[in-house]
Parts: sequence; structure tokens; C-alpha cells
Amino acid sequence: MTEMKREGVLPKLLRDLMAQARYAEEKRQSQDIDYTPAGMRENLDMMIRRFVTRIPPIEWVHDTSVAGNGHAGFEVPVRLYDPCPNEPLPVLVFAHGGGHMAGSVSAYDPIARKLAEATGWLVVSVEYRLAPEYPYPTGLNDLVTVIRGIHATLDRLGVAYQRRLAMAGDSGGAAITASAAHRLAGESGVAIERQVLIYPSLDYTLSCESIDTLAKGYLLERDRIVWLFDRYFQQAEDRRTASPLFMTLSEGFPQTFVLTAGYCPLRDEGFAYVERLRNAGIAVMHRHEPDMVHAFLNLEDVVPEVCAACYDAIGHFLNAE
Repeated sequence: MTEMKREGVLPKLLRDLMAQARYAEEKRQSQDIDYTPAGMRENLDMMIRRFVTRIPPIEWVHDTSVAGNGHAGFEVPVRLYDPCPNEPLPVLVFAHGGGHMAGSVSAYDPIARKLAEATGWLVVSVEYRLAPEYPYPTGLNDLVTVIRGIHATLDRLGVAYQRRLAMAGDSGGAAITASAAHRLAGESGVAIERQVLIYPSLDYTLSCESIDTLAKGYLLERDRIVWLFDRYFQQAEDRRTASPLFMTLSEGFPQTFVLTAGYCPLRDEGFAYVERLRNAGIAVMHRHEPDMVHAFLNLEDVVPEVCAACYDAIGHFLNAE
């Protein structure tokens, strides 16, 4: 746990960006402007468009949907990224970030492309439904539908693939990814080899120390997290039970990669999850970036070397023997 205590130093470009973000937040508060779903979605989309400008070409990209049995005919939209269509590749199901309220397949298109490029896997980016229109557990159920049905969908499309399956999630998408891993561990017909959790949200009770010590000034703030969670959980659900950090670990739980950032308020729950998995004998690879903030992959042009190294580490994890 010593790595968690190491003091990071924000690079100058990130410090400047954080100063701009703090100014905007202080202005919002001084003018008594409320958070809104539309504002959250627009801000995230603009951040990615502004700071992720190297968008790799992928040979085959295709929009389709995955049917589910339990949603009255609802089909979950997905976008497929196949970097080598003539070769059967393993399948990586990706859940974008956005605090369960923002983000989309379109907004995260550059990140999905980079995952396909870095890993050499066929990436399936999931357009799961978002709060507040679709509160907990709708988005999680949509992701589970895709995991259970993606092979049948690929068969229907005639896509060449290996019958190997992994998951990846970013922030709020990492929360539902980890939740799906707990739900599906040991389920007949579903074999998730590995999961990748990128600065994950794992504790809906907000009980870890960094939520308070890094509560303000580092892009993702505690007040915003509370606001998002209050709109995600609308039926007085037990948030501890819903938190991957406290879920039961079952036989068949996948090998796990966890990426944390030193100035991220979710940092300590990532460390706690890594420790819990290791204590349970589950293989874990933990990469910690002490000088980074939450969502730094969405700020790639500011810290390109760090982002490149993280994508490379994810590729090594997924392709390790």
C-alpha cells in the first residue's frame, strides 16, 4: 500500500487545466447554477473532442445491436471495432465512462479505437442506457445483456472471432463492468477471462479516504459524484450491496487489471479493490499513475506519453499468456 501514499506532482499543463476547471466550478457556484444531465453530457463530449485528437483508423467499424430476453424486446446498441477482419480475434466488451449519466459510443469512439489498436482485440462498445432517464440497474442490465449475447450477434453477422471474452470499463463504466463480473462469475455459458478497470468507481457509499482528501480541485469533485449517484439510485437501494468493492467474490472471477490515478478521488477504492482481490487469490495487475487526475485518458493531448504507456499496459495484460 506504500504506492498509495506516494505524493504525485501534477504536470504543468494539467495544473493549468485544473486551474481553469476550478475557476469554472467556482463561477458556477457563485451564480447558483445547478448541475444538469445535459450539461454533464455536453462537457464530457467537448472534453474528449478537444483533447483526444489522434484517432486511429480501424479497418472495420460496424453499428449493430444485441438482443436480450429480459427487456421486452429491447436491443442494446453496440459498435464493433475489428482491427483485423480477416483474422479471428478475441472479443473485448467496453463500457464507456460518464458517471452513469454522460458519455456514449459516439463520444468514446476515439478511446474504443485506441483500445482496439493497442490490444488487437475486436472491441464491442456498448450504448447502455443512462440515468436519470434510466436509473440503476438499467445500464448494468444492458451490459450483462451484451456479454451474454455478443457471440450470437457476431455469429449472425458472420464475423470471424475467437470464443474468448474480456471486459473493459472506464470510471462509471468500470463500475458496471466490475458489477457484471461479480454477477456472471461461474455462470454457465459465460466465460469472462479478464477485466480492465480504468480509474474505476467501486464504492457507492463513498467511504474511502481519497473521496474527502481529493474532494475539490481535481476535475472530478465529491459534490458532483454525490449528485450523480443520487440520480442513479432512485429507489432507496442499498448502495453498499450495489458496490463492487463489497460484492461477494465467486469462483471463476476473471483476472483483473486496475488503473488508478494519484489525484483521483476514486483512487483509494481502486487500491482497496486490488488488495481484496489479491487476498482472495485472484490474479491482479495494478498500474498506478501518481501524477495523474481522473479521466486522464480523455486528456490525451495534454499527457500523451502517459496515455500511450497505459494503453500499452492494457494490451500486455490482455495478451499475456
